[in-house]
Amino acid sequence: MNPDQSHARPDRNLALELVRVTEAAALAAARMVGRGDKEGADQAAVDAMRHVLDSVSMDGVVVIGEGEKDRAPMLFNGEQIGDGSPPLVDIAVDPLEGTNLVAHGQAGAIAVLAASEAGGLTHAPDTYMEKICVGPLAAGHVDIQATPTENLRSIADALGRRVSDITVVILERPRHDALITEVRDAGARIKLIGDGDLSAAIACAVSGTGVHVVMGIGGAPEGVITAAALRCLGGEIQARFRYRSDDERERGARMGHGDEARVYRTEDLAPGENLVFAATGVTAGDLLEGVRFFGGGARTHSLVMAYQTKQVRFVDTVHMFDRDSPPRVRL
Repeated sequence: MNPDQSHARPDRNLALELVRVTEAAALAAARMVGRGDKEGADQAAVDAMRHVLDSVSMDGVVVIGEGEKDRAPMLFNGEQIGDGSPPLVDIAVDPLEGTNLVAHGQAGAIAVLAASEAGGLTHAPDTYMEKICVGPLAAGHVDIQATPTENLRSIADALGRRVSDITVVILERPRHDALITEVRDAGARIKLIGDGDLSAAIACAVSGTGVHVVMGIGGAPEGVITAAALRCLGGEIQARFRYRSDDERERGARMGHGDEARVYRTEDLAPGENLVFAATGVTAGDLLEGVRFFGGGARTHSLVMAYQTKQVRFVDTVHMFDRDSPPRVRL
């Protein structure tokens, strides 16, 4: 390895190269939609993502993946990926966010990854995290230490709306019963989702999706990937670790996250200056279309962005599996 690699940054073209990775994962997972096999769908996405990552021009390491090596044969934390050429890159992956959504044929599943220069993504334990996520107009106007009612009023003021015009996305879990009650009492609308708070957080930062804020407790690794996306989009996440056991608490402390009162902001979770983010829809959602198969191929819809270039691209791709048959799709 060249010693100068440690100072190299991800090439701007890496963003478009990485969208091939999420497309491959989405195509593989989409073949499992509605089959009731969430483990099979996840494995298909992992296999496809890992295979394509090997062809990407980078010297990468997985900092957030499928878990520890003894539990995840592929895309485990610490795994080396890419073809070994510069630059050095940290990768956070979620090959299939929304395994239950795919298994049951429901909306909002995506394949996603984030990348940065080495050290640009926080290493987070596989635990829970309390989060509040907003888009660019409401960034700087929320405080996770305030009440949901206070935050809703601040968001409404920032957007020039009434609280009754604000839509809040919350994971439908018993742990959120009190939150749901308070949000409704405040007068805001709620969109309950079964899975996929990462996808919802990205949607709240994109104008026209009808989603304004995500609140509640979800996965900590997903929170880091969300932070990378929101930095690219100009949005904001605030979060606090919420451990489920003493073992998780000890693991978090070893990684430097022992203070559960500490508020992590967007730049704390994704401090990199060369962040790249890519996501491809598996099933249709607020932000991305799902994979659409046709005779001889398929069509995918992806989002790809890079922090340095300040560009957000939506990529509509037609994949021709059988070159002898013309694609039966409207371009």
